[in-house]
Amino acid sequence: MNIAVLVSGRGTNLQAIIDAVESGYIKANISVVISSQKDALAIQRTREHGIEAIFIDPQDFWKDKEHKEEKRVEYDKKIIAELEKRNVDLVILAGYMLMLSPYFVEKYKNKIMNIHPALLPSFPGVNAQKQALDHGVKYTGATVHFVDSKMDHGPIIIQDIVPVYDDDTEETLSNRILEKEHKIYVEAVKLFVEGKLRVEGRRVKILK
Repeated sequence: MNIAVLVSGRGTNLQAIIDAVESGYIKANISVVISSQKDALAIQRTREHGIEAIFIDPQDFWKDKEHKEEKRVEYDKKIIAELEKRNVDLVILAGYMLMLSPYFVEKYKNKIMNIHPALLPSFPGVNAQKQALDHGVKYTGATVHFVDSKMDHGPIIIQDIVPVYDDDTEETLSNRILEKEHKIYVEAVKLFVEGKLRVEGRRVKILK
């Protein structure tokens, strides 16, 4: 099975997945990593492991503000062309900071995964850890889900809980959530590769 990873930043979840593939825990091939940021640390991580990394600049397609949605589809088609060259079966978003177009989502329906640092549907969008602290919750966590056309909305695959302590800062909470992210993202990818995930409406069943 061929995997592609879309990135924009540090790529710590990417690293966890690379490690799992290299160890044989995930029996798949990372065919390509595509970045929306030229100097993303994730690109460096990728090349250190001999994996092909590509930068596709979104600004080349988004300069026309009046036709932003059309340009977004054009940008996504550039990515899809690279995926099709490599017969990609699963697309993983690992710190990818752009919304995918409905065209992309439909093209790879139930074949795109994302991870979010909260227990969805609570605290979607940016600064989820700060949202949790500001709201005063006692528990938050991480969620791996399939991607649909809405932000942080698709069917949930795996979640894990992280307690929120009275002396937590955004940084300390984020670090503990990130540890969970690395574990559950790897597990979700492994289940997909092994054919053990079945989507039924909003529910994702894990097959034995």
